[in-house]
Amino acid sequence: MTRPISEQRKSEAQKVTIIGAILDTCLGFAKIIIGLLSNSSALVADGIHSFSDLLTDFVVVFVFHISSEEPDENHPWGHGRFETIGTVILGGVLIAIAGAMAFDSILNLINSQTLASPTWPALVVAGLSILSKEWIFRYTLATGKRLKSDLLIANAWHSRTDSFSSIVVLIGIIGTMAGISWFDAVAAIAVACFVAKIGWDLTWASIKELVDTSLPEERVQAFKETAQSVDGIINVHSFKSRNMGGKSQLEMHIQVAPYLSASEGHWLGDLAVMALLQRFDDIGHVIFHIDTYNDEEEHFCRILPLRAEVQRELNQHLANIAPHLKDYYLTLHYHHDLIEIDLKLPDTGSAQLALDKISTRDLSQQLNAALSSTSWFAELTVWQH
Repeated sequence: MTRPISEQRKSEAQKVTIIGAILDTCLGFAKIIIGLLSNSSALVADGIHSFSDLLTDFVVVFVFHISSEEPDENHPWGHGRFETIGTVILGGVLIAIAGAMAFDSILNLINSQTLASPTWPALVVAGLSILSKEWIFRYTLATGKRLKSDLLIANAWHSRTDSFSSIVVLIGIIGTMAGISWFDAVAAIAVACFVAKIGWDLTWASIKELVDTSLPEERVQAFKETAQSVDGIINVHSFKSRNMGGKSQLEMHIQVAPYLSASEGHWLGDLAVMALLQRFDDIGHVIFHIDTYNDEEEHFCRILPLRAEVQRELNQHLANIAPHLKDYYLTLHYHHDLIEIDLKLPDTGSAQLALDKISTRDLSQQLNAALSSTSWFAELTVWQH
């Protein structure tokens, strides 16, 4: 049972990303133009960084468009993995940016390079960049957490790297004006380390998702308890979980009483799924298997005959015991390594049995005796309407 991806989730994610893209475009042009006019090469580099944010914004919009599509023939489980892959890419971009920032700053320290003295407009643009990027970071991060989207969260932190780089630029400009040129490089290295950690955390979390790492134990236990709370479900076992594009994918075995009909057992499974969907809003897909015993504890299972073979065996004995009996219903109960048989006689079957001058009790006793030597046989009961 699958919960469809919400169109509202897609539109909210695209809305916040487009707002960020517009902001990155304005900041990119402002930093480069003012940087050139104000003699600030650091601000020009920061403008290029803003345009890198613009590129990742386009990646986010594109990935969300794909990941929100309904399952199709080639992707029966949906397209949520595209969001995960996008998060890995953005996490890698964060690490690469951090490495480039740190490398450049270390070279400046080694070579004792100093920034050219800029003018005050560069300070204004750097300050506006810090404020605006901090705002879009908080807006995107809040939306990502609400939508449970690692891709949006990754993009939010990518936006914040632009804010951090603007802080570095601001410090560098002030330090250059005050004659403390090394302060720029040290601050940049510290920021680069922080950005790299964020990138690694996001990338590692997405890699674990791609290799189907199970969800945290406490969350799995909550899922199991919810499913097992349904009246009629004896046990929930063989529980498997994974994450895909911000959605929990679950698989479980549900144990019910051995004499329930197949339809009732499946209905209890449907009730368990509905209980899970009502309690947890991040479940994307649930697969359940109905058991009449706990197959997690009883690993051995004998190869038992199917209905056709059982019926042939039964008919051979009926030909000797009650040759007129042709109309009956057969219900088979498979108990792990034995089969229990219910032989149900309609009115026509009872009339046929009367021609053989044998009671249902005698029929039951003789059939049980005849089948007792069969390795798979447990018990036979005759039922009469």
